[in-house]
Amino acid sequence: MAISISATGFKGGLGSCFHSVAGGEYGTLAKSVPKHVGAGKGVRAQPMMKNVNEGKGLFAPVVVVTRQIVGKKRFNQLRGKAIALHSQVINEFCKSIGADTKQKQGLIRLAKKNGERLGFLA
Repeated sequence: MAISISATGFKGGLGSCFHSVAGGEYGTLAKSVPKHVGAGKGVRAQPMMKNVNEGKGLFAPVVVVTRQIVGKKRFNQLRGKAIALHSQVINEFCKSIGADTKQKQGLIRLAKKNGERLGFLA
């Protein structure tokens, strides 16, 4: 029995070549093999962006209690406003000392790391 490989894109396909070579066995083999084999998609958990210092830091307990009191949605709105204001302060500071964009980005990254360590992003 001959083993055959099927490919698309050729006129008539490779099956016509193998049919004559294999003496008619290709037709039987081709009918027994499904044309499309679907691979099921596995269930994948959503990636979560988490702070490695969550629950740690001086201000973490205050942040957690505040989130529970005002609710997660309102808390995230307030946090977003605070981060925006802090970024504006950093921008104004960079303008006053004449820092370039790269230095400003470095200061913003440093502020984020410090906020994580202190527990503001808990």
